[in-house]
Amino acid sequence: MKTSLPLGVIAAALIVGAAWAGVLGAIHLAGAASPIDRLETTLLDARIGWVGRRPPPDDVAIVVIDDPTITAVGRYPLDRGTLADIVDRIRLSGARALAIDMLLVGETDPEADAALADALARFPAVIAAAAQFEIGEGAAGAVPAPGDTLTPLSKLAAAANTALVNVAADAGGTPRHVPMVFDTSSGPMPSIVLRAYGLYTGEMPPLTASGLRLGSGELPLDIGWHLPLNYYGPGKTITTISALEILREPAPVEGLSGKLVMLGVTATGVGDRFTTPFDPILPGVEVLATGVANLLDGSSLRRNETIRRIDVTAAVVITLAGMAAVAFLPLAVGSAVAAILLFAWLAVISMAFSHVFWLNGALPIVASVPAVAALTVLRQVFDRRSMRRMAMAQDALGRFQSAKISRRIAEDPGFLLEPREQQAAILFIDLAGYTGLSERIGARSTRDLLKSFHTIVVEEAERRNGLVMDFMGDGVMVGFGIPDGNPGDAANAVAAAFTMLSAVRHRLVTDDVVRGIEAVRVGVHYGAVVLSRLGHEGHQQIATTGDCVNVASRLLDIARSREAAVALSADVVRAAVSGGVILSPQPPLDTIAIRGRRQPVDVALWSVAEAERQAERLVL
Repeated sequence: MKTSLPLGVIAAALIVGAAWAGVLGAIHLAGAASPIDRLETTLLDARIGWVGRRPPPDDVAIVVIDDPTITAVGRYPLDRGTLADIVDRIRLSGARALAIDMLLVGETDPEADAALADALARFPAVIAAAAQFEIGEGAAGAVPAPGDTLTPLSKLAAAANTALVNVAADAGGTPRHVPMVFDTSSGPMPSIVLRAYGLYTGEMPPLTASGLRLGSGELPLDIGWHLPLNYYGPGKTITTISALEILREPAPVEGLSGKLVMLGVTATGVGDRFTTPFDPILPGVEVLATGVANLLDGSSLRRNETIRRIDVTAAVVITLAGMAAVAFLPLAVGSAVAAILLFAWLAVISMAFSHVFWLNGALPIVASVPAVAALTVLRQVFDRRSMRRMAMAQDALGRFQSAKISRRIAEDPGFLLEPREQQAAILFIDLAGYTGLSERIGARSTRDLLKSFHTIVVEEAERRNGLVMDFMGDGVMVGFGIPDGNPGDAANAVAAAFTMLSAVRHRLVTDDVVRGIEAVRVGVHYGAVVLSRLGHEGHQQIATTGDCVNVASRLLDIARSREAAVALSADVVRAAVSGGVILSPQPPLDTIAIRGRRQPVDVALWSVAEAERQAERLVL
């Protein structure tokens, strides 16, 4: 179906759709939080579930202060002398570096504080500081700028490196990024993830314009130097050892040699907990360990400004392509194309995710679905309006051309481009005395007379599946078997000849106003006709021509000369009998010469009275 939308409306809709996608894209490029993020986290978790669990690198291990540790020690927080013992045992087990996800603020027992400081000084270690943000600060799209920071006891900070443990979570509370650097009041401060990686590798990786310089390569980061996290699996997927095991083992603990150890708290009711795609409650130390592991094995999700630009481009292209589809294609096809575009994009982002590229699935959906849906509704409104106009036009056309012919041409615009020969019955009916009557009653009354006459003829013809082919003043031509023939055409034509004559006489000729009508005559013949389009290329009509039409017309002259009301050719009588119409009594056939025709025609004639009686029998 051709679009009913004006090109100006389509152009305006496309501009609005592009602007809508552009606004959403600008928000996405800025990394600002938006309602789209909730849908994206759902799609992201689906991709993570599709990829499934992944083996973490062997370089990272987690030591946790869990419920058994606190039960055995008998207190929480653990005194710093016990923490010093744990740190020493981790060092003696061969760990290469240590990151402590615990806020060691304030002074406790001086000897215990000193013991912990000494333990940290003997070992490449980093201890946690925490950034404090005002509500609305610290979004993933910019370098976090905390209002304040909680720093460790100065004695401990002097013995080890200090770094921030904050992560960037989505609207559902799932950590999705770890900022690599924070813009604090005292200057830039690294994340504990970045500092731990530097201690483990022996070199602090420098920040570049869009990522981290790792060895000879560069790891791209998201806006504001945020590391997108790529989780390995549920809790304890990364090697996890209880601190109680560390305290109980007299010898170095197996599984820590040569590794970066993350030390944190997982005891019930203590420490931070996060929801992740694999685990409803994952300790914060495991989230941080995931970030360090991502840096070490290079498996962090790839999402940077370039990826975001691809997201925006896809959103704009899918929106405009989907809108163009529903604007120019049949509506069902266009809607399917728009849906296929979205599903294709979802397939693309799924395949990209298997290669750690985080393309946005929500942005093209939110950009295109409202725009395509709005244009679909708009087109439906225009389509309905156009269909109403077409129906009105077809109805109006049907008043000038037969409804059968109008529908046929509407269904098949090529109908009768080539002439077609077929069998049909042709009926002519006219009024005798019309000329004198029209002079007497005037033009307006003559028009009313003709309208009444034509109405009767049309009604009687359509009752018998006849088709009025032409109105000729006081004469009418009716075809039976046009545009498509059937075995009962002749029978219908013969029956209509008598009932039509009777109806005209009783409903029109007996009216006092039109007493000038002297008689009604009907002629019917059956034979071959040619259906074709006649006229100019830009102004045509469906015409029925051939000897059958000429003979039927001449039968009116025969009826007039013989003072008969109905003249039927022998051909139509025989065909009518075959179709089930029995004429009783049937007058004898007269062989009559037809003016302008070499062959005479056998004709049966009925007077007015005989025709009226025949009509009564046919109606019964």
